[in-house]
Amino acid sequence: MMEKRDFVNEEVEWKVDNISVYGTITRPKDEATRSAVVFVAGSGPTDRDWCSPLLPGENGSGKLLAEALANQGFLTLRYDKRASGPHVQENIPKIIGRISMQSHVDELSGAVETLIAGKYTEQNNLFVLTSSEGAIHALNYQLQTKIKFQGMVLTGAPGRSIGQVARSQIYNQIKALPNAETIMKLYDDAIAVFLMGKPVVPDSSLPEGIKQLMLSLANPANLPFSRELWTYDLSEYIAKVKEPILVVIGKKDIQVNWLADGEPLKKATAEESSVSLVYPENADHVLKYEENPRKKLTSELILRYNAQDRHLDQEAENAIISWLIKRTQ
Repeated sequence: MMEKRDFVNEEVEWKVDNISVYGTITRPKDEATRSAVVFVAGSGPTDRDWCSPLLPGENGSGKLLAEALANQGFLTLRYDKRASGPHVQENIPKIIGRISMQSHVDELSGAVETLIAGKYTEQNNLFVLTSSEGAIHALNYQLQTKIKFQGMVLTGAPGRSIGQVARSQIYNQIKALPNAETIMKLYDDAIAVFLMGKPVVPDSSLPEGIKQLMLSLANPANLPFSRELWTYDLSEYIAKVKEPILVVIGKKDIQVNWLADGEPLKKATAEESSVSLVYPENADHVLKYEENPRKKLTSELILRYNAQDRHLDQEAENAIISWLIKRTQ
């Protein structure tokens, strides 16, 4: 077993629309680094460690991956989106109506500029590691900016549109109900209204969780981003990226599906030899090891994502590290 190296953390800050973005650089102590890896968190108020106030626990996979990469000689930068982390309450009034696909790209651009301006790395020595929705923002960045990542690691990446992924998640949760099809029809009608830009009034008979989802999507604080995101299909854009890509989807991921999402991404990149897809047998959506059989997993797994006794799936961790090392030797 490889002896663990000491690492150090350093806090950094940059601004987007005059609002501070806060991040943590993790690097080996007193050692030259292989390369720099920027982390991009997943959806909602997920912070730099890949924790969320919506979920219990503080054992975030972002922090664990940063430390694992530091142990292999990499420098990493992970950051709180402006709608996440300890400063979210002060930021919300400032960002209402200003969150968009582009604003997420701007946050990521600020991370890249911070690393280069601080001489932490050279612009030709940058990689990105994303979780879930973060793949979308990293891909958008890669397709529109001059300073390119030399490689991209996309974990828990959706291969269908976000709307399709969300619909499948909802259906899987309610399919045992006798009125499941009626609920889905009401849901589809409400989504259609939402996408047309009209006010959304969820039917009173919908389950409370679905009503809250609809209201959050249409909340002015989440627009125009939520409409842009809902129809975004990663498989339509991934082949446009010419740099190497590693897609990692665990077979015990219950938020995206290694077949339903992996296959569209595989098909879209079939002619791109620089794209690899791996499906770790026991990794969940946040790359934690899950011992229970896939058929027994329910949405309750999400509540255990950041439990203190859970750890990174070794197969997923090894796949990411070996892929990065191969491209930095």
